[in-house]
Amino acid sequence: MSADSTRASIRAVASLAGVSPSTVSRALNSPELVNAETRRRVLECAERLGYQPNRAAQSLVLGRTRNVGLIVPDIANPFFAPFIKGVEAYFRDTEFAVFLADTDEDTSTELRLAEAMVERVDGLILCAPRMSGTRLRALASKATVVLANRTSRAAPSVLLDFQPGMDQAVAHVHALGHRRCAYLSGPANSWSNRQRRKFVGAACEERGIELVDLGPYEPRFAGGFRAADEVLAAGVSAVFAYNDLVALGVLSRLTARGVPVPGKPVPGKPVPGEPGEPGGLSIVGFDDVPMASMTNPPLTTVAMPVAALSRAAAATMHSMLDPGAPKAPPLPPAAELATRLLIRGTTGPV
Repeated sequence: MSADSTRASIRAVASLAGVSPSTVSRALNSPELVNAETRRRVLECAERLGYQPNRAAQSLVLGRTRNVGLIVPDIANPFFAPFIKGVEAYFRDTEFAVFLADTDEDTSTELRLAEAMVERVDGLILCAPRMSGTRLRALASKATVVLANRTSRAAPSVLLDFQPGMDQAVAHVHALGHRRCAYLSGPANSWSNRQRRKFVGAACEERGIELVDLGPYEPRFAGGFRAADEVLAAGVSAVFAYNDLVALGVLSRLTARGVPVPGKPVPGKPVPGEPGEPGGLSIVGFDDVPMASMTNPPLTTVAMPVAALSRAAAATMHSMLDPGAPKAPPLPPAAELATRLLIRGTTGPV
């Protein structure tokens, strides 16, 4: 729509409502400056004429874009798909549009995209950002920022509660008799990775389990495939992988090498533990991505309540950008953000 047609439309609404074009603009963009009766009449006339305000023109006048930016580490990782859908679903019935960017797990790309988007949006949701605290504080000084699965004093954070799921996973492995396990680390600059390692380590120490640190590995299937040989060399009986993709990569490589998971004998092969035959391994993932339940055997994993996380992040952003909007859905209670163990087929007795 051209500027001329936008002005003509405003004039048409103003003429029908018996007010000036500037009053129409105020009624639509700054309703607190117009009395209730005038605003009601303007809205009725605008609806009757089918008038739609020009978003670009509004952003120039108001200094607001009505856009929200969303940046995720890897759009190909199935963990982030429901987070993206959740944020978009939340804002679908609001006046805000969501713009998505993918960093491909690269910190420099993440920073470049964030700096570019901050000039074009009113707020920025960063899901599991990898940038330094200094960079994050600088970004938060330029725009409204909400963090998901990352803490910072510069911006509000929405966090999953990792501890319940980690405790359950370690207790499960301990009950199966495992006393020497490995943690397959994800990205070194990942807050989530540090949290997972902290809680797994504390739970292992409490139960007398020796925990071997391996990695870091790229948080993808290929990273797990590469990690599997190092896992076998480490002489452990169970592994906690940074995420499900890494766990599935380990499972694939172990299958290729003839190593049973979770330690059941392979038909036609010697019993695990006999000379020349590597013993079986148990595997625990994190995230509960859709394919985790589709593998053979299905993956034991710690489920992350991504839907609750995305809704909480979006609601937090909405309340900061538009405090006068109709009451947003309440933030989910803490219990909905707690992780939990799903026991499937990749864990078994030593």
